[in-house]
Amino acid sequence: MGSEAEAAFRAVEREENSDMARMTVENFATRVGEALGARLVALVLYGSAAREQGGESQAMNTLLIVDRVDVDVLARLGAPVQDWVKANHPPPLVFADQEWRDSADAFAIEHEDIRESHRVLAGRNPWTGLTVRREDVRRQLEHELIGKLVHLRQAYVADWNRPKRLADVVRGTRAGFLTMLRAVLRLAGRTPSADSAALLRDAAALIGFASDGLTEPAAYLDAVTRTAEYVNRMERNPS
Repeated sequence: MGSEAEAAFRAVEREENSDMARMTVENFATRVGEALGARLVALVLYGSAAREQGGESQAMNTLLIVDRVDVDVLARLGAPVQDWVKANHPPPLVFADQEWRDSADAFAIEHEDIRESHRVLAGRNPWTGLTVRREDVRRQLEHELIGKLVHLRQAYVADWNRPKRLADVVRGTRAGFLTMLRAVLRLAGRTPSADSAALLRDAAALIGFASDGLTEPAAYLDAVTRTAEYVNRMERNPS
C-alpha cells in the first residue's frame, strides 16, 4: 500500500512539474494580474524572447512595475513568481512606478534596450511621457565599458596561460557587451539588428574591430578596448 501511495505521489509531482515547465508568459501575466489587481502598473516581456516572436525557448526576461514596492506586493507575488522560477525562467525586475520613471538617467541603457525589444503583457506602456537623454546613455555606456575593460584586463593578467578560464570570462560577459554595442549603434543613429551576428558586423564596421573570432580572448579584449575608445571620442565630438 505504501508503494502505491508513493507512486501516486510521484505521478502527481511529475504532473505538477510538467505543468510548471509548460508555463507560458501569458499564464504568468494572468497570475500576476490576478495577484496584484489594481496595484499592477505594467508587466513587460523584453530581450531575445520579445525580439524573436514565439521564442518561448529564449530567456523569458520580464519587467514588473507596481504602484509601490512593499511587503503586501511582495507577498502577493510570492506564489506566481515561485512557479515562474520553477519553470526555469528568471524572476522579474521589480520597480515602483516612480522608481522606474526616476531611473531613466541612471539606467538609460536598460531603458532604451528594453524599449527597443519588448511586449507589454499587462497594464500600460511604461514609457509614456518618459524621455531618455542621449547624454545619460553615453555617460552610463562610458562607465560600464571602462568597468568591463578593467575586469577583462584583470582576468587576462591572472589567467593568461589558462585559456579555458579566459574563454569562460568571454562567454560570461558577451551578452552584456552585445547590449553595449546596441547602445553604441543607437547613439550613432543606427538601428541595431536583432540578429547577434549582424549586430556584431555592424558594430565592428562602425567602431573598427574584427567581428570574427570574438570567442578568442585577445580579440574580444581588443573589441572592448576599441569600443571604449570610440565612446570616449563621442564625448569629445558629440554629434
